[in-house]
Amino acid sequence: MIQSNPVLIIIDVQKGFEQDAWGTRNNIHAEDNMLTLLQAWRRQQFPVIHVQHASKSETSPLFPGTEGFRFKEGFGPVGDEYLIRKHKNSCFIGTELDNYLKENGYDTLILVGLTTNHCVSTTARMAGNLGYRTYVIHDATACFNLLSYDGETTFAAEDVHRLSLSSLHNEFATVTSTSEALRVLQSYQYIK
Repeated sequence: MIQSNPVLIIIDVQKGFEQDAWGTRNNIHAEDNMLTLLQAWRRQQFPVIHVQHASKSETSPLFPGTEGFRFKEGFGPVGDEYLIRKHKNSCFIGTELDNYLKENGYDTLILVGLTTNHCVSTTARMAGNLGYRTYVIHDATACFNLLSYDGETTFAAEDVHRLSLSSLHNEFATVTSTSEALRVLQSYQYIK
């Protein structure tokens, strides 16, 4: 048995990321896969961390107090599940995440959420650099079309998604699927 509790970190699954607000999105079943993983973690009583982006810009759809700041249906902490609110792209910047993980002996992170090329990627990069065993679940993350820096090209959401994940894989994290994460979860023994 693997001697570490895998922590599921669910990043920014908030109403402000509804499709029409941001444009064309890939992976429309990502939330279904996130919920499947969340339910599996809860059944096995493994640790779950929910992350909520609290934008400091009043015009952001993720500004506290707005409908967009709220978690999407089925998401958000239950019971003693941990909640972190962040203001930056990385879940580690300006939060207690690193200390919380270390204090509890958690070294294996499973990342899901929104969006692949922003907060998921930034968090995965920092997690890898901090020495965590990090996994990003490709079918439980998603992103939107992206306009190039010069405004001349619009990159399709699926291309942005695949490129973002490819940049992470075997460098900062291991990219895998929901079904593989569920299969591996069965090999873990809960450590108190």
